[in-house]
Amino acid sequence: MPTLTPPLRIALVCLHTSPASDPGIGDAGGMNVVVRNQALALGALGHAVEVLTRRSSTEQPAETELGENVVLRFLDAGPPAPQAKGRHEEYVDEFRQAMEAFGPYDIVHSHHWFSGMAALPFTREHALPHLQSFHSIAADPSSPLSDGERPESPGRLAGEAWLAKESDAVIAISAAEAETVVRRLGGDAERVRVVSPGVDSEVFRLRPRSATPYVVVAGRLDPLKGFDLAIEALGLIPAESRPLLVVAGEESVDYRSYPGELSELARARGVGEAVRFVGPQSRTELAALLAEAAVVAIPSHSETYGLVALEAAACGTPVVAAAAGGLREAVVDGVTGIVLRSREPAAWADAISRILDDPALQESLAITARVRATGLSWAHSADALVAVYRHELALR
Repeated sequence: MPTLTPPLRIALVCLHTSPASDPGIGDAGGMNVVVRNQALALGALGHAVEVLTRRSSTEQPAETELGENVVLRFLDAGPPAPQAKGRHEEYVDEFRQAMEAFGPYDIVHSHHWFSGMAALPFTREHALPHLQSFHSIAADPSSPLSDGERPESPGRLAGEAWLAKESDAVIAISAAEAETVVRRLGGDAERVRVVSPGVDSEVFRLRPRSATPYVVVAGRLDPLKGFDLAIEALGLIPAESRPLLVVAGEESVDYRSYPGELSELARARGVGEAVRFVGPQSRTELAALLAEAAVVAIPSHSETYGLVALEAAACGTPVVAAAAGGLREAVVDGVTGIVLRSREPAAWADAISRILDDPALQESLAITARVRATGLSWAHSADALVAVYRHELALR
């Protein structure tokens, strides 16, 4: 239903990755899903949305229509080719200059720190409110690698702290991320807002389970996702009851060797035949893969939310997730899935087997997961965003 108040002109800035890319391809992940679906939901409400991203191919047009009232623009900044994620810091100034050709806007909302570093100076020059979403936040350089977060250069942490303090508001995807913004980046808790993601419960829906039980791990093939833990756990499940493990996703430019490392680990644990790499999936392909699975495992070291958990819930598929960041909010332990604080493979093998061996437990988790997920729509997420946008505009 169209808004009754004047529509907004909104810029969503995603410098390093296009929201049109399916998650699991290169550096595309949950952020891409969130930005694309929030943009479409904002457009459906009648707002004029422009999504600004960097041109990463000579075949990309100047602009394309994503949906009603939503235009995706490709800006020239750096080589028109895929780049390692870390290199995008080099293109910030060029991207900011390219932004000058577009607008006018009422509000600018940046996603990831690269985007904010380009957009915050642009909004100051044009006297516009700037809202920042991080989607991932750098670990402190002193953090041990065992925490699962690679310590980043001091430049990133300093840049994120600047954005947290200087942006008009920070929009976090979970309470866990909001707490990190305040604790790690020094953001003002009064200016941090939590806007939860949604899920398309018509695409991600119930389907008959596969006759051959399998467990899914889905996302970028990146060590941060912890897919090695899923393989280690698989090796501890007795062969007579061992499910297949389906790995959906593609390595990013930074981790070209990671798929080979996972394959070698599977062979070393004697489960090479039980691990299937199916590559990146479209949204409809992923929905079918999740819905027909017996269990979805999310062994990530760090997640600001864990959108796959919500998508699995909409499919009525129980989740076994690490107690990392927003996953503790995406999965209700014992109600929609199992949340594990331990990273011991034996604990993961036990949790997966418990669901596989207990049809009543699997059914109970499936029902409550689906009910919870259907109450979390992208329309609700967009409504919450608009409320933040209008609040910031009213302050001016």
